[in-house]
Amino acid sequence: MAPCHCIPAIQKTAAVNLPTKWGPFRALGFESLVNAKPETALALIMGDVSVGVPLVRIHSQCLTGDVLGSVRCDCGEQLNKAMTVISREGAGILIYEMQEGRGIGLMAKLQAYALQDHGLDTVEANEQLGYPVDCRNFALPVEILKCLGIRRVRLLTNNPEKLTAVENGGIAIVSRVPCETEADPHSRFYLATKKAKLGHLLGTL
Repeated sequence: MAPCHCIPAIQKTAAVNLPTKWGPFRALGFESLVNAKPETALALIMGDVSVGVPLVRIHSQCLTGDVLGSVRCDCGEQLNKAMTVISREGAGILIYEMQEGRGIGLMAKLQAYALQDHGLDTVEANEQLGYPVDCRNFALPVEILKCLGIRRVRLLTNNPEKLTAVENGGIAIVSRVPCETEADPHSRFYLATKKAKLGHLLGTL
């Protein structure tokens, strides 16, 4: 792995070995002020990512999906798929951003869920609460990749906003690797909304 030469706005705060059920990773903690507010993110690195074009997943925190196993969204399944694909390749990077609920936070996300229980979709629920559809900013993951010496990636995503953010940040996307999972009856409407209103690159639902 290339040496970490971080810009002043980003700081590596921790580096530890992290054995997981998918295999051994190196976990690097980062803090930054790139979005004019404190942010933290975790870069999980497997293998030698300096060889070839690494597989990269930028994943936003989802307590309900990632930890509690909720099937209202596809987040937990996407995380599992990304870790599995990286493990099978033997190398790759997963950047885990603390951006719960597309950046609105856990409590607001639960409030949005309550509105969805009454028929609103995920976009309408955010707007009803007075939030943007997506509050996330992907500047920190881009700077983390630069810090790691990564300039070309194969990006594991269905989200066109991530593709745009990474490319606009000066990192070349050699290919997009789909991160689709099988729709659950509880997540089908959510996924259909992401495809229809947010332009996510999803197949037939």
